Amino acid sequence: MTESILTLKDVAVFQNENMVLNDITLEVKKGEFVYLIGKTGSGKSSFMKMLYADIPLLEGHGQIVGFNLKTLEEKDIPFLRRKLGIVFQDFKLLPDRNINKNLMFVLKATGWKDPEKMDTKIEEVLNKVGMKTKGFKFPHELSGGEQQRIAIARALLNDPEIILADEPTGNLDPQTSVEVMKVLQEINKAGRTILMATHDYALLLKYPSKTLKCEGAKVFEVIQKAV
Repeated sequence: MTESILTLKDVAVFQNENMVLNDITLEVKKGEFVYLIGKTGSGKSSFMKMLYADIPLLEGHGQIVGFNLKTLEEKDIPFLRRKLGIVFQDFKLLPDRNINKNLMFVLKATGWKDPEKMDTKIEEVLNKVGMKTKGFKFPHELSGGEQQRIAIARALLNDPEIILADEPTGNLDPQTSVEVMKVLQEINKAGRTILMATHDYALLLKYPSKTLKCEGAKVFEVIQKAV
């Protein structure tokens, strides 16, 4: 039986004092590719933030990569995030340094010490996203699609158990979206679990997979045809 990487039971998500989502019970298994869909403002980002402990879990029970989200202490959040890869819509690359230094910054921040191992890791993740020759470029010298590939490479640095991708194709044109999606598909085929928030239904049709929907303050699984 495949082990669960994420389990939520009777979870409510609050943004400040406001309840955004409630009564969430779901499971994501190791190796799955799962979409999270829903209109803008339906709570997708709040849901994602709760998973990487940007919003505390106040109600219900939640476990992700072996961490209990309900009892998680502030000091343990960095350890949780090392087991997660997070990809944002707007790339969040540091503009004042090249790609290699962007990735080096993350490795140093997460406790890596050996320069040789760091260089090897950077080369490995850039290779995985087809950006091996771009390490010396600055973010502004890359296209949106290339920047998002770098953001995915950055998410892979600490060999995360799950990648949380929040609208990773939201700022990209359709062709570039497909290219980024192919990278995510390859990573998933190599055994990595991916939960991807999106409102790009064209990608769902092209790459059908398990789909969760945010609607009416709930999150539930939908059958593909009903999307």
